[in-house]
Amino acid sequence: MFGLIRLVIFAALAFVAGVLYERSDQRGECPGTYRAGLCYVEGGSDV
Repeated sequence: MFGLIRLVIFAALAFVAGVLYERSDQRGECPGTYRAGLCYVEGGSDV
């Protein structure tokens, strides 16, 4: 029983760590301004 609970806790921690890692990676790849979780790029085309 404890092993199943531990598995769920570790899976949740891995999920949260993955989400945080992806969000930090998005900020680094944004060529414009990154605010409130969105990337704002001045000019350019909307293709």
